[in-house]
Amino acid sequence: MHIHVLGICGTFMGGLAALAREAGHRVTGCDAAVYPPMSEQLRALGIDLVEGYGAEQMALQPDVFVVGNVVKRGMPLTEALLDAGARYTSGPQWLAEHVLHGRHVLAVAGTHGKTTTTAMLAWILEQALPEARKPGFLVGGVPLNFGVSARLGDAGAPFVIEADEYDTALFDKRSKFVHYRPRTAVLNNLEHDHADIFPDLAAIETQFHHLVRTMPSSGRVVVNARDEALARVLARGCWSGVQRFGTRREEPGGLCARGEPGSFDVLRGSLKLGHVDWDLLGEHNQLNALAAIGAAEHVGVAPAEACRALATFRNVRRRLELRGEAGGVKVYDDFAHHPTAMRTTIDGLRRKVGPGSRILAVFEPRSNTMKLGTMKAQLPWSLEEADLAFCLQGDYGWSAREALQPMGGRALVADDVDALAALVTRHARAGDHVLCMSNGGFGGVHAKLLAALAGR
Repeated sequence: MHIHVLGICGTFMGGLAALAREAGHRVTGCDAAVYPPMSEQLRALGIDLVEGYGAEQMALQPDVFVVGNVVKRGMPLTEALLDAGARYTSGPQWLAEHVLHGRHVLAVAGTHGKTTTTAMLAWILEQALPEARKPGFLVGGVPLNFGVSARLGDAGAPFVIEADEYDTALFDKRSKFVHYRPRTAVLNNLEHDHADIFPDLAAIETQFHHLVRTMPSSGRVVVNARDEALARVLARGCWSGVQRFGTRREEPGGLCARGEPGSFDVLRGSLKLGHVDWDLLGEHNQLNALAAIGAAEHVGVAPAEACRALATFRNVRRRLELRGEAGGVKVYDDFAHHPTAMRTTIDGLRRKVGPGSRILAVFEPRSNTMKLGTMKAQLPWSLEEADLAFCLQGDYGWSAREALQPMGGRALVADDVDALAALVTRHARAGDHVLCMSNGGFGGVHAKLLAALAGR
């Protein structure tokens, strides 16, 4: 089969393309901006890439066009394939029919922590399941233990997938995860996000309940016991088994942790199940671990085995990733872009470096939700633990300077990446930790900062 993937450089569609190529299909693809590292990874797999959405791509004559959710009406290729009556489907639908069908799917959903928890779960199964049952996975990032974001795994083995609530395609406005039909689902947390798609939190809760409705009675929902929105989702109805995590110790059936985030016991009620020692920071990663342990148990991995596997888990690229040090200043990269994720990331770094070191938070409000200004009022709260904050002012329709005014002189704003790097360099001093947060490439600000700091 020849498939032509529209929007191929996104993490989901790029991962899908890699899986299709591994399965023996001929794969081509296009995107508005074909750029590294995804373009290099795909070309290394023998996938031909086309820049843009031109109608001339119809001449490729694929068996099916696989359409990502970045594709819109009015694009020449969209109009051409519709006029021609060509065969097309969405990315999630193609994945469900050609990869996920007949396998035990473990889906990881939630506003925060999806990528990390998916990678944890895949690594636990990789380490604990017997040969010939190595899992497949599709992660919205690059797990350092695997070095790739997607893999088919062994035939019939479980498949672990990051389950995004964003819409499927221009012709299917259901959340992507409704297509996956999981037997095990992690519901990690739930806040209002994707404001360009969902008007409020209640609308997202409805989509999460649609996911719960697709699960069999033999399935397992692994749910964060601390999250009120998820409690409302399950109160609408749940027909599968439920494993809660993050509970109090007196709750006999729930998974909980005792100890510091880097070294903790895993308990079910007061019964110790295992112990985790690792280098990951923050209570949020402790909760991610409990979720992965609860999900792995559903495919036969004992919690003690899961804990041993997590001791060698190396996290995901762009999760507090140290990009370098120059002039005595360390520069980190992180994917955080929602205010809650930004606050959690800064808090994790603060716990690592201690109260005596300065943290300089550098960020761009790049996500669709942040561009709309829906959460601009939360920015001062999200940056509270940073000593200084530096923001890139883009064409958002709202003023970052006004939004950050409550921070006074602790917040500075620049109008382009070069000016931002210069501003940070001017204020940074030896011993500082510069944390760059964005869900995009951030204009290569990390390399620019390191070069400027080295040249001072």
